[in-house]
Amino acid sequence: MEAQTHSRAALTLAALGVVYGDIGTSPLYALKETLNPAHGIAAGPETVLGAASAIFWALMLVVSLKYVLLVLRADNHGEGGIMALLALARHAVVKRPRALRTVALAGMAGAALFYGDAVLTPAISVLSAVEGLSVGTHVFEPYVMPIALVVLAGLFFMQQHGTASLGAWFGPVALAWFAALAAGGVYQIALHPQVLGALHPQHAWWFVTQHGFASFVVLGAVLLAFTGAEALYADMGHFGRAPIQLAWYGLVFPALVLNYLGQGALLSRAPEAVSNPFFLLYPAWALYPMVLLATAATVIAAQATLTGAFSLTRQAIQLGYLPRMQVVQTSSMAYGQIYIPVVNWLLFVLVVAVVAGFGESSDLAAAYGLAVTGTMLVTTLLTFFVIHYGWGYGLPGSLAATGVFLLVDAAFFSSSLLKITEGGWFPLALGGLVFIVMLTWVQGRRSLLARVGVSDIPLTEFLAGLMAHPPTRVPGTAVFLNASAHTVPHALLHNLNHNRVLHERLVFLTVRIKTEPWVPFEDRMRVEPLGNEAYAVTLAFGFKDRPDVPAALEGLGPQFGLAFEPMQTSFFLSRETIVSSPTVDSGLSSWREQLFRWLSRNAGSAVEYFNLPANRVIELGSRVEI
Repeated sequence: MEAQTHSRAALTLAALGVVYGDIGTSPLYALKETLNPAHGIAAGPETVLGAASAIFWALMLVVSLKYVLLVLRADNHGEGGIMALLALARHAVVKRPRALRTVALAGMAGAALFYGDAVLTPAISVLSAVEGLSVGTHVFEPYVMPIALVVLAGLFFMQQHGTASLGAWFGPVALAWFAALAAGGVYQIALHPQVLGALHPQHAWWFVTQHGFASFVVLGAVLLAFTGAEALYADMGHFGRAPIQLAWYGLVFPALVLNYLGQGALLSRAPEAVSNPFFLLYPAWALYPMVLLATAATVIAAQATLTGAFSLTRQAIQLGYLPRMQVVQTSSMAYGQIYIPVVNWLLFVLVVAVVAGFGESSDLAAAYGLAVTGTMLVTTLLTFFVIHYGWGYGLPGSLAATGVFLLVDAAFFSSSLLKITEGGWFPLALGGLVFIVMLTWVQGRRSLLARVGVSDIPLTEFLAGLMAHPPTRVPGTAVFLNASAHTVPHALLHNLNHNRVLHERLVFLTVRIKTEPWVPFEDRMRVEPLGNEAYAVTLAFGFKDRPDVPAALEGLGPQFGLAFEPMQTSFFLSRETIVSSPTVDSGLSSWREQLFRWLSRNAGSAVEYFNLPANRVIELGSRVEI
């Protein structure tokens, strides 16, 4: 029991840095933007109380009720995140084609919008922290952006070396950060305890309903208080539901509430502090230590977002929504420690562009909300499909569980749409590009597989005819990777045509990626003897498993009596060259067909993806018209 308690405490501490890094840095800008004079609501005593109340109840409704109590229950064998939820929902509606299409499109849209979040989170978090330097003196103002860019550059360049050594500091730094949030809030609340009245929901209701159109506009700023809430669900597989809930109710939620109330107390006494209520919350002597602590906390938040982007990309690749990319394992101990060079450097270029282009955190805040609320809206929609079709709840019960959250998400998303011309176009445009890539890849691969399948030959019939007059058999094992378990791989036909020999043992290998995050080792392999030392082997991996084919094949020895000698095993792959044909309808427009061809040419090699020994791989090409 003592060991279990210690383990839960360690996981809870680790979750503070990884899970709550983003939402934990929202006090840097959320209340400041909610009371931005540009929204048309002046920062008077009543509006300050209403703004603090609106933020409190937004955290209560969206985070405490929706994510902590509802969405965390929609786990995929303990895993969370938009891709895990998409896989779960897809499995639930697999026999309903119309619902399946809706689920797939919604899931791709939510995942695509996450990349906008992955760009804006590092930018706004680090920039808002460094802006604290200019609170004490205007001397630092010209250096805010350069310092922020240096911090961000160091963060992105660090990714290729892994973050295992720094990860141990994330929890303690986050603990210090939340303690500082609470302390600053308590300090100001003690000076103006009337602000505690903001806990009454009537103030929030007044704030979001009694200012006409401005009340609707300001919702786009209130939502900044719960940016990062998606991480509670996305990181559930790393820490478990209980530590995430314990960290939220035990420290994070109280610290955030105290800090927002403290900022409200400060603004009630000194409305001019609206220029930067977070840093003005603290005594003058604590300003620069808080800037350093805030910078460290925002780097942790940005790191958690980058890790989430890498993880999401790998899951999307394995579920077939993105082409293969190089995935570098940066830690031999932690499977989640990965680095994807293409994603890292694309995000770096975009982050630098938005920091240089927007200049200030206030300008970035307008762009931030759209990506966050879009992903949250998709999460609620997919949760409905899981509850209704997967768990078997009736339509009234399913709507009761998700309907209120759908309305809340739709309200916040609609409000953030008003900011399109002020920067909201950026995550929308970036998400749209990623969505087009995903949709093109899915439809292109479907068209390609259908085209290749037209000429497929049944494997058992082909082998029976071949073995009636067999070619020369040579020593060793030939492993033919095949998309279909019961058809002849093109690589075998090319090998017979060019070399006119067969290895003494033939393995026709099909790799399946399932909609489960992990597949137990004992369920991973299926072997079907075909006679004449030929075998059809199917390997199953979860979408969070590493598809290491050689390691999996080693397990065939003790379990099925098929020993593989590394230097006597060759892997045969078929690399298709896609060419356009005016007689074939691919279902894609001409420019999307060109995009699919480009994606196919530049996709990562199956050699790296399946961890095959490069010196034992033989790739045989073929031309496929689409």
